[in-house]
Amino acid sequence: MDNDLLTLLRRVDTPTVCNAIEVAEGKRGFNRFTRGTVQCSDPTGGAIVGYARTAKIAAIDPPTEAPDVIRTRRMAYYRYMAEAPAPSIAVIEDLDGADAVGAYWGEINTSIHKGFGLSGALTNGVMRDLGDLPDGFPVIAGSIGPSHGFVHVREIDTPVTVFGLQIQPGDLVHADRHGAVIIPEGLIGQMQGAIAKLLATERIVLDAAAAPGFDFTAFEAAWTAFEKART
Repeated sequence: MDNDLLTLLRRVDTPTVCNAIEVAEGKRGFNRFTRGTVQCSDPTGGAIVGYARTAKIAAIDPPTEAPDVIRTRRMAYYRYMAEAPAPSIAVIEDLDGADAVGAYWGEINTSIHKGFGLSGALTNGVMRDLGDLPDGFPVIAGSIGPSHGFVHVREIDTPVTVFGLQIQPGDLVHADRHGAVIIPEGLIGQMQGAIAKLLATERIVLDAAAAPGFDFTAFEAAWTAFEKART
């Protein structure tokens, strides 16, 4: 992915990317996106874009493995994140699911991951320390809570599922306050053109709707032109 495409993807929102994928594919039906409502630490901070660095955590119950095993895995996790190619995003599945209580993403952990060069985090788990998180590292999470519980890493570099979306290590993820979407590898090279076409065709309807005297006749003409331009 070149820098021009990366800059563009960071500038547009995730619904735009979802629509642009359909433009590139020439049909509706693409469904590799999250379900449900997410929490975003910085709703106005723009999109996070990157290749997924994945892990699984849990926090309700204390770990049953030996402390040195837990510590070794924790350090392996941080090495894995530190060695992530740019751009990358941390994608963490909390195995506690809807009952998650462990706020893995607080001021310290987000600062560490930002220092490693990651673009942000996507998790079905918990975040905290709102107002103290570092700028430029949005966290998209399932909930907000005060405690880290017994949070510990269970798996590293493994397929994960967050908000109903299965994400493989290395998938290209685009995420913001709306949720997340995976950009298929075979479409990455088409995304710049697809986004440009999408935005241009949307203007046909948006400009007509904002014009004085907009009525059904004007709408019908604009919508006809819109449909013709999209096909």
